[in-house]
Amino acid sequence: MINADLLKKYIKIKPIYALLCLSIVVGTVLVDFITKKLVMVTMTIGESIPLIKGVLNLTYITNDGAAFGSFSEHRWVFMTLSSVMIVALTVLVLIWDRPKPIFYVGSSLVLGGGIGNMIDRIAYGTVVDFIDFCAFPQIWMWVFNGADSFVCVGAALLAFYYVVDIIRTSIETQRVEAVEAADNGGGSTLGAGFEVEKDEAAEVAEEPEQKKTGSGDVQ
Repeated sequence: MINADLLKKYIKIKPIYALLCLSIVVGTVLVDFITKKLVMVTMTIGESIPLIKGVLNLTYITNDGAAFGSFSEHRWVFMTLSSVMIVALTVLVLIWDRPKPIFYVGSSLVLGGGIGNMIDRIAYGTVVDFIDFCAFPQIWMWVFNGADSFVCVGAALLAFYYVVDIIRTSIETQRVEAVEAADNGGGSTLGAGFEVEKDEAAEVAEEPEQKKTGSGDVQ
């Protein structure tokens, strides 16, 4: 039996964010499943339908590997790694108490996309791909699906979150160090520069008085 107190101790995600994550994961899995099913029942494997001539085709293919057809020769290895990733990311979402909403959105998109492709591998033994971006065939030649798109968008959001978090942490650390230095009798370069400017301004203000006093002595 699951200990409720133990769950409260380790699960840090707020209920509102838990609902957000669940909604995104379920939504992405449903969108991915429905789009793939529509392709499977309305097209034959290898068929291609132009949507935007020279830019985007609807091309029905299958692959046994990762996103964009990679690792197709190591299907079981990738399935294992993919399962571990899904479990690890789910645990991280539940127990990490620092994240902002963008972290939950990005993680949920990655999870939804990963689960969508995993459903294909379990149900069909392969993954259905149909989005064929053909505008730059020399650069981009892969056909992908909705799940791959969700994973890429989610990963980009996570990368943005971590970069911003690193910058924010660095700024906060510098601020704390500056405050501690000031409390210990030190001073920042900015503070020292300000004191120098005040001294120079005081000297300039005293000069007219000195000149006035000198001219009175001559008379």
